[in-house]
Order: sequence, then structure tokens, then C-alpha cells
Amino acid sequence: MTRVAECGEDEIDRAVAAARKAQNGPWRQTTPADRGRLLHKVAALILENKDSITKMESLDTGKPLAQAEADCVVAARYFEFYAGIADKIGGVTIPLTLDFLDYTEREPLGVVGQIVPWNYPLQMSARGLAPCLAAGNSIVIKPAEEACLSAIELGRICKEAGIPDGVVNVVTGYGSEAGAALASHPDVNLVAFTGSVQTGSTVMQSAAKNVVPVLLELGGKSPNIVFADADLEKATPVIIKCALQNAGQTCSAGSRVLVHRSRHDEVVERLVELAQKYRVGPGIDNSDMGPVISKRQWTRIMDYMDIARDEGAEIATGGKRPEGKDCEGGFFIEPTIFTQASPGMRVHDEEIFGPVTTVVPFDTDEEAAGIANATPYGLVTGLWTQDVTRAHRMAREIAAGQIFVNTYGAGGGVEIPFGGYKKSGFGREKGLEAINFYSQTKNICIGLT
Repeated sequence: MTRVAECGEDEIDRAVAAARKAQNGPWRQTTPADRGRLLHKVAALILENKDSITKMESLDTGKPLAQAEADCVVAARYFEFYAGIADKIGGVTIPLTLDFLDYTEREPLGVVGQIVPWNYPLQMSARGLAPCLAAGNSIVIKPAEEACLSAIELGRICKEAGIPDGVVNVVTGYGSEAGAALASHPDVNLVAFTGSVQTGSTVMQSAAKNVVPVLLELGGKSPNIVFADADLEKATPVIIKCALQNAGQTCSAGSRVLVHRSRHDEVVERLVELAQKYRVGPGIDNSDMGPVISKRQWTRIMDYMDIARDEGAEIATGGKRPEGKDCEGGFFIEPTIFTQASPGMRVHDEEIFGPVTTVVPFDTDEEAAGIANATPYGLVTGLWTQDVTRAHRMAREIAAGQIFVNTYGAGGGVEIPFGGYKKSGFGREKGLEAINFYSQTKNICIGLT
């Protein structure tokens, strides 16, 4: 058993004060090139400690060791990527008349508050921390109470790498106490939050009272759209993986599958066969799929099974706790596939955040786009077709922040901007776009007459 501190408003105050002091002191004097070197050291230390961090993440979240190791590698990649950007964050000159010299600079925002969810605590801490530091900010991270050990370890690694005291602060505690105090703190300059729409709305309201910008990533109900000409040998293994990875507890999970009616039965058959091969068990045993995070989450997902049945959806496979000694008493759920679902059903429209996906037939491209857009979310969409014209056209029709064609996820996608439309949030993490949200533009105009 591991114990962590239950912090609240006082500890948040101290962390923000430390971040502000560092921001106005040694961190402000650190050159962009030196910031980049420090981020490279963080990346190297993550990889040096990969085995211990992987085990820690698996035990803390329940995810299989292979997935935890992949998270560790992606976390290091964030620091490598933004280390290379740190000394390239510059402004532009703006041509006016010969009487003026006008230019812009990108400056740090100051103190960033980052509230991290429990599904990818290491990877998402790194996702915000790396661009935040590259842009010259200091930060206070509040990891989720359900899984916070790797965020604490990441803070320790930053210190070992030589990042000055006070620049990186990790404060554990409950969201209603420490998280709320961070979101509403008057000396925080940006609040970055990943989580539910309901909590994101509360965070935004708290930040708005201080006129502080927010960066929100609020989940999704992302579809994979399988057209008649799709290569099913290539498509279905990817589709089932992106639906079941991390027991479906992924904001960008492909939790809906839209299939041309001519291929519907074949796709269902293939997905069921693949799902039934998944070995469900403790993550530390490196099973194919581990448990969900908590009893509360397990109960919520199982309630959706009853809701789906009541709505008329049919279970093609799964829908219950797996049998076997390894799964007794744990928060395990079989990979579950529903058919006979349609827009308007809660199982189709709402984010379940578990190993549950629905398969829905369509007849035309226009109908597929309509079904894809028929939820409040717009995070990711996968298109599976050999027709490049159709792929381009559908990409324009789909209201989502990321569109993948004949692939999904891009191996973590560190380099590509990530964020949502509609209730999936706003702002962009990852890639060069993230720097725009962790910095601000200053315009300087000099009269030359």
C-alpha cells in the first residue's frame, strides 16, 4: 500500500507562490537553449528509469505493462520534442511604413495550473509539462487522486535533471479541494484541464472569475467509419485496439464503429472474434486488457449495459465481468460490442469510458457523416477507404479535431496537434500548436522618424 498527502487550499497556495517566485527568479534568467538542454535531461532520465516507472504506472492504474511502457516512452518523447523547440520560439517582423519597425515576441504566460486525469497520469502530465517549460512557464500539477504516483515521480525527475526549485510543483489531493483551489487561484495565468464536460465547465467558470484562459480537453465519442472499399484485414485490428486500449478509458477511444451496410455483418464478425481473443486480467501480469480504475467506474459502465439493453441495443459479445480466478473481485469488464444501436440512444451518444463500442450501419457517405456528427463531441475520427477523394471530402464534413485515414492514433501523436470541436473542448495540446497556448504574443512598434 502507498500513501500520498491529502492536500488542499493551503498547499496549493504554497505551490503557486513557489512557482511565482521561481518564475520571477532563476527560471526567467534561464536561456531558451538551456531550457532545451534540461528537457533533454528529463527525457533521458525517464528512459533510464523506464522499468520502474512502467511497473509503478501499471500498479497504480491497472493498465497492462506493455501499455504502461508505451506511455513511458511517449512521455519521454514529449520532452525530446519540446526540447528541440525551446530555442525556436520566436516572433515575426510586421511590415508597416518606413517610419516604423514593428515586431512580435512570444513570452511565457507565467504560472500554469495543470489538472491531470487518472487514465494516463504519466503521459498527460508530460503532455502539458514539456511545452509549458519549453515556453518558459512554471507549473503546478494536480494529478487525479485515483492515480498520482507517476506524476510525483515525474516531479522528482525534473528536480534530478536540474530544473530549478519551484518551477515544477506536484500537489496531490482531491479534485473538489486541491483541484478547485488551483482552478480558482488568482495568481495562476492558465488552467489546463483534461476530464469530463461537467468538471471542465466548472473549471472554466472558476478560471473566468479571475479572467484566466483555459485549455480544455473534455473527451469524446469518436467513430471509425468503415466504407465498402475498406481493407478489413488492416482496419479491424486497429479498430478493436483503439476501442479497448486502457480498458476503453481513453478520451480519444474509437467507441463507435460506423460500417457500410454491405460490410456490416463481416465487420461485426471480425470485431467479435478479435475481442474474444483479448486476455483480461491484472495489468501487472501484462494481460491484453486490465481492470477499469475503480468500483465507481465499474458500476457506471455496467449500468450502461442495462441502459443499452433497455434502449434496444443487442450485445454481440461481452457485457459482463470475465470469469476466472484472476478476475474475481476485481473491476474487470469483458470487451463489449453492441449492435442495433443508433443515434439518440445513450449508448451511442454518451461517453461511457469503458471497453464498450457500438456498431452502426450506414448506406451513403452523407448518412455516415450525419451519424458521425450526431453527438455532442468532436475529438477524433477514423476513415477507412481506398478512395482518396472520398477521404478528403469526408474529412471536411466531419466535425472533429483530428481525422485519421486508414490508421488511428499515430503512435501517441506527440508531433500533431490534438484537441476537440463542440463539447470535446477547445485549445490544442501536442505539436507546435501547443506552444501558442502556453505563451502569449507581445507586439512592439518603434517609431523611426
